[in-house]
Amino acid sequence: MREELESLRIVDHHCHGVVQRELDREGYEGLLTEASEPGALGGTLFDSRLGLAVRRWCAPLLDLPPHAPPDEYVGRRAALDPAEVNRRFLAAAGLDALCVDTGYTPEPLLEPAELGVLAGAPAHEIVRLEDLAERTVAEGAGVAGFPDDVGSKIAARAATAVGAKSVAAYRAGLRLRGERPSPAEVWAAAARLYRQADLAMAGHGGAPRVADETMHRYLVWCAVDCGLPVQFHVGYGDSDVDLHHADPLHLTPLLRALERTGTPVMLLHNYPYHRNAGYLAQVFTNVFLDVSLATHNLGDRAPVLLAEALELAPFGKVLYASDAYGLAEHYYLGALLFRRTLERVLGEGVEEGSWTRSDALRIARLIGSGNARRAYGLDGTG
Repeated sequence: MREELESLRIVDHHCHGVVQRELDREGYEGLLTEASEPGALGGTLFDSRLGLAVRRWCAPLLDLPPHAPPDEYVGRRAALDPAEVNRRFLAAAGLDALCVDTGYTPEPLLEPAELGVLAGAPAHEIVRLEDLAERTVAEGAGVAGFPDDVGSKIAARAATAVGAKSVAAYRAGLRLRGERPSPAEVWAAAARLYRQADLAMAGHGGAPRVADETMHRYLVWCAVDCGLPVQFHVGYGDSDVDLHHADPLHLTPLLRALERTGTPVMLLHNYPYHRNAGYLAQVFTNVFLDVSLATHNLGDRAPVLLAEALELAPFGKVLYASDAYGLAEHYYLGALLFRRTLERVLGEGVEEGSWTRSDALRIARLIGSGNARRAYGLDGTG
């Protein structure tokens, strides 16, 4: 099925912008890892499955032979205009649509529309809820008006965005209660957030940061009220996340409540909890999952990851995502390894007689694009 899957256009339902500057080797390796800095003590990031996959699969797009040495790879990349590098990798990813999280911009990154032009595909926005709440505080709306103000901002963004994202896993963990917070609870949580802002203005502490179970829940319910699918960061991430608090099973009470609303819930990343996510996708009618950035980080081990995620998850509940950030290579490598992984997993089923070749191709189209289009209403079907 390789020929059919190599030509399969896919929807990247969770991704980010990429940098627009030249990168030396240190800067490049810094974007190959979820760590805040790669650090010399652990050696080079090129000595990882991701680093080796970059040399194997990405080098030819820079006019280099497969497995080009790291210095040669980074040097050739730097010799090209950054815009040309981004164009080559995004165009080669074979995307049919992008859903871009715009809430994390530690430096200027390509905007959704710019990514879409390079990929030759429509790009849609995913609103990061906590970022919107923190911006509302920074604008000085005041505690009394905060609940209505942030709700109005989410509603305004919902007019053009296709989904919302919560990073509660990074801030308070995923033990979120199911019930909608009361107005009194929301005002109390807002008061705590504004106290952070007051301390920051007095020089005691950094900018206000949503890290409150009640506030995270309130923002999720605001998105639900606006009819937006809700993404949750789950599992694997950078060193800010306490991984044992990021198991998707902690979301069970909230998932029960959200199922009654019919709101699509997307569990992102999930490694090493991908089997737990598969269980949740089976037992809750509105839950979807991906394995996103773990695919290219695991490199040649990605088929094991996807096969385990698909043990319980219905094939109609699995999505593709790259979680690409910073490097355009992540878009290309994520898509390439996803297609090869899907070919391996589905092809083995055909060989064993578990399903037919036509079934396998139909399932590949569902996971590659059909499920995301249905869940996000990208064809006006949401």
